[in-house]
Amino acid sequence: MTAVGSLGNSDMGYRIDTTMGISAQNPGTGAGRLVLPIWAGEVINAYDQYNIFEPLVDAKTISSGTTMEFPVTGYVDLKSAWNAGEELTGGTNGKATTFRIALDKRPMAAHFELDNVDLMLTQWEFRSELARQAGRTLADARDRQIAAYLCRAAAENGLAEDPRATDWFGGSAVGGLGGKIFCNNKFDNLGLSTATAANRTDAALKLLEKIEEFQIRLQEVDAPTEGVFCAVTPRTFQDIRALGVARDSSDLAGGAGRPFFGGVADAGGLGAGLNQGMFNLADRLEYQGCTIVKTNHLPTTNLMANKIGEKRYNRSFHVVPTKAIIWQQACVASLRLTGLKVDQVDDVRRNTVFTVASMMGGTGVLKPEHAAVCIGSFAPTARGNANDVMFSGAVDGTILEFGDFAYDGTTGDLTGYETDPEGGGTPSDAVTANTDALVRDAYQAALGAKKLDANADGTATDVSGYSTEGDFVKEYVDAGNIDNFGVTGQDDGLGG
Repeated sequence: MTAVGSLGNSDMGYRIDTTMGISAQNPGTGAGRLVLPIWAGEVINAYDQYNIFEPLVDAKTISSGTTMEFPVTGYVDLKSAWNAGEELTGGTNGKATTFRIALDKRPMAAHFELDNVDLMLTQWEFRSELARQAGRTLADARDRQIAAYLCRAAAENGLAEDPRATDWFGGSAVGGLGGKIFCNNKFDNLGLSTATAANRTDAALKLLEKIEEFQIRLQEVDAPTEGVFCAVTPRTFQDIRALGVARDSSDLAGGAGRPFFGGVADAGGLGAGLNQGMFNLADRLEYQGCTIVKTNHLPTTNLMANKIGEKRYNRSFHVVPTKAIIWQQACVASLRLTGLKVDQVDDVRRNTVFTVASMMGGTGVLKPEHAAVCIGSFAPTARGNANDVMFSGAVDGTILEFGDFAYDGTTGDLTGYETDPEGGGTPSDAVTANTDALVRDAYQAALGAKKLDANADGTATDVSGYSTEGDFVKEYVDAGNIDNFGVTGQDDGLGG
């Protein structure tokens, strides 16, 4: 008999009935059997809400396996004058092959430990917040991975013989061009809080100019011009939106001061009225067919020290921090294995419940000519002495040192630099960096930097943590035979 005032099972909601629990040992029936599936759905919903980049690239979901192949075909042949009795052979230009994109070897996981698991059962506010935090953690990690790969795509040289390279006329180079690096010292001030308003405005205008150049580039290589995006930081986004807004009385002279993105017809109608704030991360601007999005996950730090995944994601982005990324959504493929795996274990000895939400993803470069990255000078920590800064890295297997970068005094574009092919000495060989490939050489070395002269004293010294993940290894192999695609980079490339 139960004494008056004592507690029975019906009074104790805390771990007295296994059917109410949510550990891995749950029975097949009972009140708690649906908690984990429901919570997993809430995590997925939060993941989709916070993810920025995945919907903006070629995202695919696979239900099984570890890889997915994307077709690569050349142009079909043309017979400009088909004579009677002449047999058509189909030509040889339509060579077909595939690019293989693989899932990462290991999943990423969001995890936490609770000392009162009943809160997840009985309080929606508590459970929804845990789901939001878990989904956001996974989404942020995936965002950083895809952003890193957009920069990797821009750093790729392309293939020497790509079936997409020439049309039947032997004309336009559609493939094999490689990515685009917009290196401009005006971008040093892009979104920089300590820069003057005038310098930030010049940098924002320069970015709009590069968006136009990128759109022209897509047209010149017969690439699609829809689905073009530009990712910037929230401060840069606001600087762009504020273009033309008066900041002092001189801006109002002669009727000036109309905002570019004011949302009114006589100002172009590019944005929204100034009575409307655009301070949500989901807000967007449209400029000449390009959608400008904001994110906090541009690659700007040393990901070799702060890893976000496998080696292929972890590059030394702090040497030349990313200021903006411009891409057409077909440039990068993103894979995700169906579903989200949620596990819980009840640790009776610790009186806690440990929860893990994990998912498998993968990334690969499809069309580097559809990607561009905007960077400032190759001296982010030594403004004013940028031309003296050196860093070293591997380009095509050769250790090079770079320095004495020169920039056009009017446009701000990189015009040349010096490199020492022997390595280990003062740069002596001048390079005119006015071609895409030469600028990419320097950027590729920056992504696998081993040394950096941050003080601009002419000596490149080893910096701890720079090369912990090894040199930058290209996924696109510079080989005459496309069948060699992915041969190098066995631990840093496709399917490695």
